[in-house]
Amino acid sequence: MLHWELLLFFFMIAFVYASVGFGGGSSYLAILALYGLPFKELRLIALLCNVVVVTGGTILFIRNKHVNWRKIIPLVIASVPMAFVGAMLRIEQRTFFILLGCSLLVAALLLWFRTRPDNAIKTTAPDKKSYVQDGALGGTIGFLSGMIGIGGGIFLSPLLNLIGWDTPKRIAATASFFILVNSVSGIAGQLTHLPPSIDFSRILFLCVAVFAGGQLGSRMAIKRFNPLVIRRMTAALIFVAGIEVLYKHLS
Repeated sequence: MLHWELLLFFFMIAFVYASVGFGGGSSYLAILALYGLPFKELRLIALLCNVVVVTGGTILFIRNKHVNWRKIIPLVIASVPMAFVGAMLRIEQRTFFILLGCSLLVAALLLWFRTRPDNAIKTTAPDKKSYVQDGALGGTIGFLSGMIGIGGGIFLSPLLNLIGWDTPKRIAATASFFILVNSVSGIAGQLTHLPPSIDFSRILFLCVAVFAGGQLGSRMAIKRFNPLVIRRMTAALIFVAGIEVLYKHLS
């Protein structure tokens, strides 16, 4: 059974996350968990919604020339196979939700606190050392993302901002593409052990809701929008969701 208010929640989450280049997978999972939907469907729903949201955003970022392929490739070469491996792992329900809750809290803190200004950027060109570091970062986040059922941009973007990896717009574009390829890889890993009974009508309705919210949010990201306000709003939402998930599954 589909709780119709979920459509509104998913629309709002997609709008907020797409405006900063994210897919919203972490918050989709938190909301679905609170509704007690079948555990084995949660990650698939979140990853599919991620793909729907960030595909449009990624296209817009590419059209507006915010994508730096030379710097993105080392991140995704390592992250895609690791996301697949993480998604293939069979983990217990309680372990999954504890990992999810902790991940939400960490992501919220990373989003809220940022020491570098929004215009911070490295002035040196990428070298072999930075390629290795980016690959290690991408692989680590990719594995964690596949295991939890998110795209990983919620971890990647704040970390890239902290180290002044590139401009805010290019980091948002990088996060969007990172989420897209990792979500597709995670879905492929999920397909290796999906349950036979899946409510595809529920998935379809939720995907339509996030498509509408994501399209609107992506266009707001390309235009004038206050990144600090959006980042703080997103961090607050994620923090509350993480507390609720941990309270429910640790008590």
